[in-house]
Amino acid sequence: MISRLIDLLPKCTGQNILRSLRSATHRSATYRFVVQFSIGLVLILVLPLVFDGHAVVAAESGNQFQLSKNSIIQLLETVGLFMGGIIFCVILDRWFSQRSAQSSNTPLAEQARRLKQLKIGYPEGMTNLEVLRTQGLLETRLQPYGLIVTWTSFLSASSLIEALSNGTIDFCGGGGTASIFSQAADHVFVRVAKEKYTAPKGQAILVPEDSPIQTLADLKGKKIAFDKGSSAHYILVRSLAKVGLDFRDIEPVYLTQPEALPQFRRGEIDAWVIWVPYTATQARSAYPGRSITDLESIFGDKTSVEVPTYYYAIPELVRDYPDLLKVILEEVNEAGTWAKKQELEAVQRLAKHHEIDPSIVEILQKHSGERAIIPIDDQSLDALQHQANIFRDLNLIPERVNVKDGTYSLQTKQNWTY
Repeated sequence: MISRLIDLLPKCTGQNILRSLRSATHRSATYRFVVQFSIGLVLILVLPLVFDGHAVVAAESGNQFQLSKNSIIQLLETVGLFMGGIIFCVILDRWFSQRSAQSSNTPLAEQARRLKQLKIGYPEGMTNLEVLRTQGLLETRLQPYGLIVTWTSFLSASSLIEALSNGTIDFCGGGGTASIFSQAADHVFVRVAKEKYTAPKGQAILVPEDSPIQTLADLKGKKIAFDKGSSAHYILVRSLAKVGLDFRDIEPVYLTQPEALPQFRRGEIDAWVIWVPYTATQARSAYPGRSITDLESIFGDKTSVEVPTYYYAIPELVRDYPDLLKVILEEVNEAGTWAKKQELEAVQRLAKHHEIDPSIVEILQKHSGERAIIPIDDQSLDALQHQANIFRDLNLIPERVNVKDGTYSLQTKQNWTY
């Protein structure tokens, strides 16, 4: 009944009254314990001394006993030390109790208790989320609140956002292009942040080693594989436009990257638009093909704006669990910072043996001291809107979408630092 009455009170009033009741109850229980325990221990210590023949000197006056001076001093010291210890223990207990109460009553703790399980999706090769998962940064941060974190790998950003929409996952990361197609398909999601930098060599168009294709213009009439609705889709459109070709001038072959690889090996497709880890990194060193263009040659210094990587969440996570979302983004940023430092150290080792361009080292040195992810701003959304307009003009999406719609994009000044 009392709890029901408290629930009916205004939120702040109910919380203050409840805290006062708990505090008063705790104090009275502590005081009773201290008094009772102290009296009991004093009696245990004093009675043996009173009746101990070595600690007692008989007095001739009546039937009274008189304690020796040394016994009185010892008794007082014992009682004083004991009482001091009790007081110290009570103070220590109160301090720990208050800290525990503060920790367990924070908005983050309450949100973690309500959510119980956080489901994260990631595409293979997405560095920040790979580091976050393997290093267990998020699990460590949320462990005190009992929140369980689960991870699921997906083949593409499109499937990730679809999983958000049907409630399979709560949070994910992936290319920005996929969100345009998902928004046009009325999937439910919110863009909550973006990566600050896109790797300039992170995506490319490959052709077989012995292919006669040498330039983008040679792609006319060719079968080109890519993941529909992904950033590879946008890269292909922009690459063709760069040399005056239209999307209708090629034969699109819609394949996920794992599906495209064997066909590319067998020579069944003429070109393949790919992203990490299939680009010319250590992970792809054994794969066939050569690059005829990459992000840097297509977009120049606008790569990070034109081909962004976003982070997405279900609307409930944004609306009902804002403190938890903040922690997730903080740890994503931490993972990205760690990854950049590792990359810089690896590149510096190569630079010592003159195996890499010194300019790359300079770029990484600059990036290693900067944020890994940033809030969504007008500039990034303007670029994404430009993508959406291109896809609509090509009739690749059924209608125009507004990426600045607050239902789909969270614009905030929050920098997720701690």
